[in-house]
Amino acid sequence: MSKKIIPIINGPNLNLLGKRQPEVYGSISFDDYIWELRENHEDLFIPYHQSNHEGEIIDLLHKYGNNVNGIILNAGGYTHTSVSIGDAIKAIESPVVEVHISDIYKREPFRHISYLKDNCIKSIIGKGIIGYEEAIMFLNNSKL
Repeated sequence: MSKKIIPIINGPNLNLLGKRQPEVYGSISFDDYIWELRENHEDLFIPYHQSNHEGEIIDLLHKYGNNVNGIILNAGGYTHTSVSIGDAIKAIESPVVEVHISDIYKREPFRHISYLKDNCIKSIIGKGIIGYEEAIMFLNNSKL
């Protein structure tokens, strides 16, 4: 039996997790956390990508978009600015779960806008880094 594939795509500045504003984003780096996720879900293949570039995130959505069981996306600041990433999600067949470590609705007003949300099957917001675990569980257990 082949493994389900659930890639995680992180956007700008998420390469700084563990260093950048630990009071908001926590003190663990995603490079460390991804190993924990993979150990907890040995039945899954979980590729991980991080990019500070909008076009690269869109390319990754296109690459995986019709070939995987689901995608976990934290587009970082692009959530609030990128109609193009929202359109890329809408154009693919694989379900996408939007994840945000902080509660975007309790931050600056411009962060309350998500150009992704309407095209995602679920949004997990403000649960810290464990929101990724919740997204994996949702995609792995869903009958999508």
